[in-house]
Amino acid sequence: MAALLAACGPVKVVNGDLVAKDNEVIQDLIIDGNRDQVEERQGLPPWNLPFSGFTKHNGIVINGRHHVTIRNVTFRNIAGFAILVARSQHITIDHVHVQNSGSRDAQGKNNTTGGILIEEGTSDFQITNSEFDNVRGNGVWTHSLYTSPRNSLGLIAGNRFDTIGRDAIQVGHATGVQVLENRGSRIGYPVEIVGAEPVAIDTAGNVDRSIYARNRFREINGKCIDLDGFHDGEVRANQCANMTGYGIVMNNTNPDMQTSNIRVEGNTIDGAGFGGIFVIGGPNIVAGNRLLNLARRHEGDPLLKSGIYLGDRAERPAPARGNVIERNTITGASICIGGSTGSNTVRTNTCQ
Repeated sequence: MAALLAACGPVKVVNGDLVAKDNEVIQDLIIDGNRDQVEERQGLPPWNLPFSGFTKHNGIVINGRHHVTIRNVTFRNIAGFAILVARSQHITIDHVHVQNSGSRDAQGKNNTTGGILIEEGTSDFQITNSEFDNVRGNGVWTHSLYTSPRNSLGLIAGNRFDTIGRDAIQVGHATGVQVLENRGSRIGYPVEIVGAEPVAIDTAGNVDRSIYARNRFREINGKCIDLDGFHDGEVRANQCANMTGYGIVMNNTNPDMQTSNIRVEGNTIDGAGFGGIFVIGGPNIVAGNRLLNLARRHEGDPLLKSGIYLGDRAERPAPARGNVIERNTITGASICIGGSTGSNTVRTNTCQ
């Protein structure tokens, strides 16, 4: 790894990664990872191993540290993760720029690398005012093994994403994370490296007490917002335009959660390939959303051509019951509100 250092003090290098220490400020730095020469075609780590210790050729690694700040750092051509944070507390990442980073698997698809990863119970972290351009994997994401503590008390705000191969943002196995006022375009591009369906804002594991608000994305080769494992939180005032998949989808893969107490309010979905909002479980509130120009792919399944669909299950059974569906505006869908509406309150929606 070639690195230009300025005004950041001594930095330890281990196996090509810059390794941060406690109470360290790393700033005004350019890191070039020489990706074309060091890239290793590999998939994801085994289910019982974290990415730390598995993924090589990272930019900066913060493992088991406290009070680390990374500011005004540019990462170019990183084969692994630009920044990998594991088992740490009080981490500040601000005004960083990640360019042309991430590796592929044996089939030439992205393997999630390239951006910033927060994992294994990291708490009190923030990633703000940063830019991500041409990242093969996820832009920013949190991840922990099922057997590990959840990440907590995070802020992902004011970042910009352009040409991201997987998810722009993914909140995985976390509690108390705010995703605010991010923006991006071309999520799920270039198409030749896409494996799993890309999402502008994705969710995985068990995620609660979190807020996704005032984010704006367009040109998405997949879904706008996936709420797999999301509960007891808010999704409000987000905007997505021109996506090939669904608008907002609830799901319940994680066995430790129930899809309940979610407020989906004031969002705008404009130009989805399928439906606007898929709802399971309850009680949830879906109110005041603008779901426009839906179902452009005109699939025959009612689930795919409904503005709002109240389902009986997702990954696990979870009939939509006790939900309030009100004041939504829906255009383009051949079915306004479909599915099991009987045990839910559906009122004052406008359908064209």
